[in-house]
Amino acid sequence: MRNRLLFALAIFGLAAGLVSAYVYGIRKKPLPPAFTPAQNPYAQGIYANGIIESYQSNGANINIFPEVSGTVTQILVNEGDTVSKGTPLLLIDDSVQRATVEQQKAQAEAALAMLRELKAQPRLENFRVSKAQVDYAAANLKTTRDSLDKLRKSEALDPKSVSKDQLDNAENAFKVAQANLGVAQRQYELTKAGAWIYDIQNQQHLYEALSKTYASGAALLAKYTIPAAVDGVVLAIHAAVGSFVAPQGTYGTYTQGYNPLIVMGYPQEPYLEVRCYLDEILIPRMPPPPQMKAQMQIRGTNTRIPLEFERIQPYVSPKIQLSDQKTERVDVRVLPVLFRFKPPKDLKIFPGQLVDVYVETK
Repeated sequence: MRNRLLFALAIFGLAAGLVSAYVYGIRKKPLPPAFTPAQNPYAQGIYANGIIESYQSNGANINIFPEVSGTVTQILVNEGDTVSKGTPLLLIDDSVQRATVEQQKAQAEAALAMLRELKAQPRLENFRVSKAQVDYAAANLKTTRDSLDKLRKSEALDPKSVSKDQLDNAENAFKVAQANLGVAQRQYELTKAGAWIYDIQNQQHLYEALSKTYASGAALLAKYTIPAAVDGVVLAIHAAVGSFVAPQGTYGTYTQGYNPLIVMGYPQEPYLEVRCYLDEILIPRMPPPPQMKAQMQIRGTNTRIPLEFERIQPYVSPKIQLSDQKTERVDVRVLPVLFRFKPPKDLKIFPGQLVDVYVETK
């Protein structure tokens, strides 16, 4: 009985093994790819990574950095807005600088008022006072002269009628009156001449220096308003109201590095641009620019777009990972080649998008 049971279990185990081997040996049909992988459309072609940019005759997208530090108080535009050159985009707290400029303006205005006062001299009221002092000194001189003459005539008639002391006092009073008249006349001439030319020149230079200080402060105050550098589109704003910004940019919460405060691009019609990085070992295979043909494939789609050669940036530089342009580099050097294309109306394409680029070679 026991042997029959063992034999039955052995046969069952063998059958289970055969069934399992058959089931696990069946090949499952692979799932179709989410999209068709990029394929070289040319019999002989070279591949390059590409990134979409706004179309411009030189450079890349426009990175705007503030020239001053401060807290963002207001953002006047939204990402994706089309703006004109000079349009205010963002405001930075300028309360301290504004108070400084008002102080500089008041100092310049005070210096100007003093300069006008110097140029307006002599003041009529001062002129009249000085003239009255001359008249008073002349009248006092006449009085002392008459007194001295009377004493001298009395002495001539009777020497004992006038004492020596009286005569000396009268002569001294006459000399003092003469001196006072001379001082009054010189003061009158000084008042009549007006301000000294050197005082005017010194005040003029002081006013000009304070005016330039005020102009410099006002120019710095204008830096707290970030304007659009060109006619174009606001692609990205890397700040929020209340965040701190500095000339090196704004701190990125996710990248943990500094980014431009605002990224702008030129108008996206009718062209966009693709910048592709060609490996240096493929440069000898690159055809002459006038004969260059290329296509790009939008990742995630089967769409292929023909490209028109735009220009070459003739400087081979270390390649950066386009997915993280901040710090990552690889041991490869690349040549930037730029093409332009008209975006299809039925497909959304944005600057910063990565694409696959193929260039035909012969």
